[in-house]
Amino acid sequence: MPRLLGVDIPNDRPTVISLTYLYGVGPKSARQLCQDAGIDPHKRARELHEDEVARLAAILDKDFVVEGQLRRQVAQNVSRLRDIACYRGLRHRRGLPVRGQRTRTNARTRKGPRRTVAGKKGVKDLR
Repeated sequence: MPRLLGVDIPNDRPTVISLTYLYGVGPKSARQLCQDAGIDPHKRARELHEDEVARLAAILDKDFVVEGQLRRQVAQNVSRLRDIACYRGLRHRRGLPVRGQRTRTNARTRKGPRRTVAGKKGVKDLR
């Protein structure tokens, strides 16, 4: 298994797909990375030589923000929003959707499992 920036990329997949296992590398940047390094994107990751892996690592270090550095940058951006107490920061703090989605229904991923509130709604209230 080739190792790039501390991450094992899968052997049995094409290089262009294997590169997307790195945090911050999507399909488009993986194609660009293969092109810059002069590597066939359809070549399996296990067929890469050490010099090709070294070229990929050098280009990633030079041109891309990936893995730990990107995770740190995202965490700093969120903490900055929390610290200045802007609307988006408050939504992050409360664990609610940040980008304007509705919360009356849905939003279960951010809000977590349902918690039933006793006596909130019932037939007695309607009469």
